Amino acid sequence: MNLLSIVIPARNEQGCIASTVEHLHLELCLNQVPHEIVVVDDGSTDSTWNILQELQAHNPSLRPVKNNEGLNGFGRAIVKGIESASGEAIVIMMADESDDCRDVVRYYELLNEGWDCVFGSRFMKGGGVIDYPWLKLLVNRLANLFIRILFKVPYNDTTNAFKAYRKTTLQGCRPFLSPHFNLTVELPLKAIVRGYSWTVVPITWRNRRTGAPKLKLKEMGSRYFFICAYIWLEKYFSQGDYRRPVGKDA
Repeated sequence: MNLLSIVIPARNEQGCIASTVEHLHLELCLNQVPHEIVVVDDGSTDSTWNILQELQAHNPSLRPVKNNEGLNGFGRAIVKGIESASGEAIVIMMADESDDCRDVVRYYELLNEGWDCVFGSRFMKGGGVIDYPWLKLLVNRLANLFIRILFKVPYNDTTNAFKAYRKTTLQGCRPFLSPHFNLTVELPLKAIVRGYSWTVVPITWRNRRTGAPKLKLKEMGSRYFFICAYIWLEKYFSQGDYRRPVGKDA
C-alpha cells in the first residue's frame, strides 16, 4: 500500500487537534507507514482552522480541508474527507485523541494482508474503555446488541467510528446517506451486507480530556434506526444488486 489516508472530522477542537495530529504523525513515522492526515474542519467557530494552518507549515503530511459547502454534520465531514483523500485505504479517526494512534498502525498492517475492512472493538478481549460515561455506555451496548440481532453478525462495536476501509470498498458502499453520526453505522453495515471482507481487532478508547462531545444521544436515535432499517431492507430485498462482484474490485 503506497499511501494510507487518515480522515479526521473536526468541529471546534482547538484544545486537542494539534496534539492529535502530532501524536498520530509521530506514531506513523516511527512505524514507517506512508500516510496523509486529512483533517476536515466542519464549520468550526473557534481557532481550529488557524491551528491546522500553522501545523501544516511544518508537517507536509497534513492536509486541512474545509467543509464549507453550506451544510455541516459529522457524516458530511467524513464524506468530504473521503472525497479529498488520495490514499488506497482510509482510516476514520476522531479528533479528540479518544482513539489510540497505535491501533492505526495495526489497521494498516491488516489492510496490507488483504482485508477490505478492519473494524476495532472496545468490547472484546484485549480491548477497553477509559472514563466512558455510564449512560452512553449503556445506550451503546443496547444499540450494538440490537444491530447484532438484526443483522445476525457477531461484531459488537458497530457504532464506533474508528475503522479502516480500502478506497474501493468505500466506493462500493455508495451512495452515502447519513449526514450525521449515523454514518458510523452505515459504512460498516453496507460493507458487510455487500460482501466485502472484514476482520476485527481489539482497540482502546479514552474519553476526551478537552472540549465538548459532539454526539447528542437524543438527536440520533431515529437516525440510527432509519439507516439500520434501510440497510436491512437492502440485505433481504435487493436481490444482491449491490453486492460486490465475486473476484472483482468494487
